[in-house]
Amino acid sequence: MKTLENKSVIITGAGSGMGRSMALLFASEGAKVVVADLKADRVEAVVKEIASKNGTAIGFAGNIAREEDVNKLMDACMAKYGTIDVLVNDAGIMDDFTPVADVTDELWNRVMGVNLFGPFYTCRLAVRQMLKQGKGAIVNVSSIGGLQGARAGAAYTASKHGLAGLTKNIGFMYGTKGIRCNAIAPGGVNTNIMEGASPNKFGFERISTGMASNLRMAEPAEVAELALFLASDKASNINGTVVVADGGWTAF
Repeated sequence: MKTLENKSVIITGAGSGMGRSMALLFASEGAKVVVADLKADRVEAVVKEIASKNGTAIGFAGNIAREEDVNKLMDACMAKYGTIDVLVNDAGIMDDFTPVADVTDELWNRVMGVNLFGPFYTCRLAVRQMLKQGKGAIVNVSSIGGLQGARAGAAYTASKHGLAGLTKNIGFMYGTKGIRCNAIAPGGVNTNIMEGASPNKFGFERISTGMASNLRMAEPAEVAELALFLASDKASNINGTVVVADGGWTAF
């Protein structure tokens, strides 16, 4: 039997990078996947790739920072699959390493919207459904930037610290209800998250002082394997925690 046989899984940010790798891996392990991403062309491409490998998937294009889009996402999963067994919040954006003195309201709100408000919206609805089912698993993708203060700018750092706290609270609150919630804190990963970035000069100089201690970059597939484990029954006793997957970067 496959690891996620017949389980319905929503993955945000699944159009590229780690989310795409998760969608492909989860589908290969028997999951019925909802591929969610802001960009419709990427959603379509991933759904087609899963189908070409005899997997099951539907696509959803929307912005998880908008509560109405999240409502539609959850409704789409329920209409197609009837359950929400696993939720993976992978969607995230960077903040150009902007230090607090230079953070605009627009940047703050945009980063918080995707990195923290979106996971809050999805978790709130998913937990309500999982309570009805009596079980469920949530995997949030945080960052070592959510554990340390020198890996990104002020908005990103605050959003990922917030996501780590939200994860722990959900895990504790609902652990007796058959619902687990964990987070992954990757280090450097070879994705397109810096696509179109315009790094703040001062902020980038400051965070660059620790870059040499990064032993290596990870590949998206490596993070996907950890997400699969945390989403599965094999991780039945892992709950309310943040698992660091940074190749040893924060060991320095």
